[in-house]
This record gives sequence, C-alpha cells and structure tokens, in this order.
Amino acid sequence: MEYLCDTNVVGELMRREPDPRLLQWFRTMDRVFISVITVEETLFGLRRKGLVHKEAWFRRFLLGAAEVVPVDGETAAWAGERRGEHAAAGMTRTQADALIAACAWRRGLVVATRNVRDFEGYGLPVFNPFDQR
Repeated sequence: MEYLCDTNVVGELMRREPDPRLLQWFRTMDRVFISVITVEETLFGLRRKGLVHKEAWFRRFLLGAAEVVPVDGETAAWAGERRGEHAAAGMTRTQADALIAACAWRRGLVVATRNVRDFEGYGLPVFNPFDQR
C-alpha cells in the first residue's frame, strides 16, 4: 500500500521528538508521497513562525525522500465536485483537505492523517499512523 501524507504527518516528523508510533510506521515506507497542498501549508507555517532550521529540513525531505503529487485540472475538478456535494449535504470541508483527498484519489493512494474525520465521505481509504496498537 502507498500513502499520501497529510500536512499533520509531515509536521509531526519535523518535531524534535516525533510520535514513536508515527516513526515506526514511517520507517516501513518505501516511497513517500505528499501533495503540493502540503508543501504550501508546511512552508507557510514555517515562514510564519520563522522556523528557518525546520524549513531547511523540509526542503531536504522534499528533494531526497518525498514525491510531490501535483494538482491538475481533473484533480481540481474532483475536489470541487466532492466539496460541493459535502456542502450541499451540510458538511463543511476545507479547500486544502478536498485537494489533498483529490491528490490521493488521482494516484490511488491511502490518505495518512491524524485527522481522519477531515477525509470522511470522500470514498477514499484513510489511515491514522498515530493510532497503531
């Protein structure tokens, strides 16, 4: 199985002492996928907080380990359609989460996230690497 790591997974990996359950799972992965949305969210957060040393780590991670999944027209359309369907049903979903879900859909990946509820209703497999027993 291949996974698309949500922004909260990448953020946890940058901590001084990441969650051991996450590290155990992460070390089993042959390939790491993140969406272009996670790239933007992560760099935005690091710049806003002035965490230059973590930004350097993230850039090395991007260049060395991660495969970045882009958003093309079909991916954006899928995200907009699903987000609109959710809104019509009274469920709020963020644009970022809809696009991350769409990236996973487009590549046939499992979404790896701590926030499983954010990805409910997309018809995608979702995995919480923080909740392993």
